[in-house]
Amino acid sequence: MLICALLLSFSNSLSAQSSTDSIEETLVYASLIPISLEQSANAITVINYSQIKNRSVSSVSQLLRDVPGLAVSKSGIQGSQTQIRVRGSEANHMLVLIDGIEANNPSQNDGVNWGVLSSANIERIEIIRGPQSSMFGSDAIAGVINIITNKAEQPRSLEIYSENGSFNTKNNGVSFGIKNNNFNARLGLSHLKTDGENISRIGREKDGYENKNITFNAGLEAIESLQASLSLRRANGMNEYDSDIDFDGLIDDQNNATKFENTIVGLKVNYLSLDKIWKQQLAISQSSSHNKDFQDSLPATATHSTKDQIRFVSTKFWNKSSQRISFLAEHEEEKFTQRGPINDYGIYGIFDPNQKRSRKTKSIAVEFRTDIFNKTTLAVSTRRDDNSQFKDANTYKFEIMRNFYRHTRVRSTYGTAIKNPTFTERFGFYTNFIGNPFLQPEKSTSLELGIDSKFYDENLSLSATLFHAELEDEINGSALDPITFGYTAINKLGLSKRKGLELNISNNFRTNLNIDASYTFTDSQELDAMGAYQNEVRRPRHIASFSASWQQSDFLSLNANIQYNGSQEDIIYPNNIKLSSYTIVNISANLNISNKLDAYLRLENLFDESYEEVFGYQPLGFGAHFGIRFRP
Repeated sequence: MLICALLLSFSNSLSAQSSTDSIEETLVYASLIPISLEQSANAITVINYSQIKNRSVSSVSQLLRDVPGLAVSKSGIQGSQTQIRVRGSEANHMLVLIDGIEANNPSQNDGVNWGVLSSANIERIEIIRGPQSSMFGSDAIAGVINIITNKAEQPRSLEIYSENGSFNTKNNGVSFGIKNNNFNARLGLSHLKTDGENISRIGREKDGYENKNITFNAGLEAIESLQASLSLRRANGMNEYDSDIDFDGLIDDQNNATKFENTIVGLKVNYLSLDKIWKQQLAISQSSSHNKDFQDSLPATATHSTKDQIRFVSTKFWNKSSQRISFLAEHEEEKFTQRGPINDYGIYGIFDPNQKRSRKTKSIAVEFRTDIFNKTTLAVSTRRDDNSQFKDANTYKFEIMRNFYRHTRVRSTYGTAIKNPTFTERFGFYTNFIGNPFLQPEKSTSLELGIDSKFYDENLSLSATLFHAELEDEINGSALDPITFGYTAINKLGLSKRKGLELNISNNFRTNLNIDASYTFTDSQELDAMGAYQNEVRRPRHIASFSASWQQSDFLSLNANIQYNGSQEDIIYPNNIKLSSYTIVNISANLNISNKLDAYLRLENLFDESYEEVFGYQPLGFGAHFGIRFRP
């Protein structure tokens, strides 16, 4: 509350200096239908195309490191298993959408392997923090990340890019687009390949990575009130990795690899009545994933999963669209298949990974939103999920947002959320882990309070958010099984607690200089075996980032990025170990040689910082990359 009072006072003293009330409207997926960024009480960050282009990085996870509230854990180098935790939550507590299509992978513990999610052909990324289960169901217990791919914007377009760099990295791509009065289509192709470096602390065997990506979008406006769109994104490739085969906590240098193929496809049909008071949307989508593991070039475990979803949303507007009510009906079916050799571990038992599983969820939801005199926004949403494997679940959320002094708003949300146990947690079989089919869903209650202010003709933006969440029946996926002496998953007793503060500053006082800085404090606690609270692993208490973009002229722009991760704990069974803090500096330069040709240089980990985000996994050192973009 002190932060709110100070910012309100500061805003009041400066509001007279502002000469414009205009706010650029950005639609975000923070509701059952996209709404203006200014209408949501959630803490939201939007990464736009200009920011993506200036950074010139190859993966989405590199961009998300600058977002308040997000902690990234990469198991080594480019292409390695990468997890993102939001506000101290688990890595599978964030729903990930690509063009509105769910991308969470049932065969990957309901998470997303951010290590292989390419930034190629991406236009914008929306990060909506806080519980969203009342609108999106189980996977959205801690928030939603919506990735929007590029669409055709010109009658005809063609772009080719090529990049070469350290570790024998080659990144090439091409895109084609067409657009007329009622039709648009765009196809983007990319191919990244790198030799990488050794992930393990010992040995010299390099762990390489390859990713081939296809992105296709098409849109048709049959009549003024009826539009249809098709989205497809497919990535396939290979990443090499090392693991701890003797369970001593250290990563062993091995000849292991995973071949992956991830595909999402979705069709949307939108209808808006001629009087613009009824809007209907029907969305049909499927996401699928194939993963094959190889050890010393021999096939090991393989998994395959699909998620089929039909989603219908109907919205009624009235009072000049200042009030709306939306209804949702949704059906989802998930299928999981695992194949692999049967292993006899003696006293630990016989492990047979071969299985097929499925589950279905039928859901309904309703959301009401109202704007009162353009000053106050109120919203309430509730959802009921009928799952074939678990008890029916009810979730809800309340939002309130109040505008003050034209350029300051105070916002708050309170909501409940759930996360169903994954196929792996319930039925997984690998090495010395066996699943627990009796697991119950995790349940969360969250509260947040935030304030956003703009000063100096909106050239300076400040945002602060306090959050607090309690998680009941948290799933511990590494509990010792006293019968097999292996590991299993259990629901913990008591509550896990997460609280913290997010700060963000954005400054563009000069037309050619933009500065963004963020800081996150996270206190994430769970109960240990003795009933005492302890820090959860891979959640740094302090994370900060700083970015500065300078447009020297139409010819040259420079970008500097600094990322700080505070110390954090990791686990070497059965004990925890502290990982040291680190600071990474990245520099990029973009040269606009002509209207048709750009060149860029990217320097990563400029000072060759040595650090670990996951114990035993070595990251990349200093790397330099040079590329060109050509538009014939």
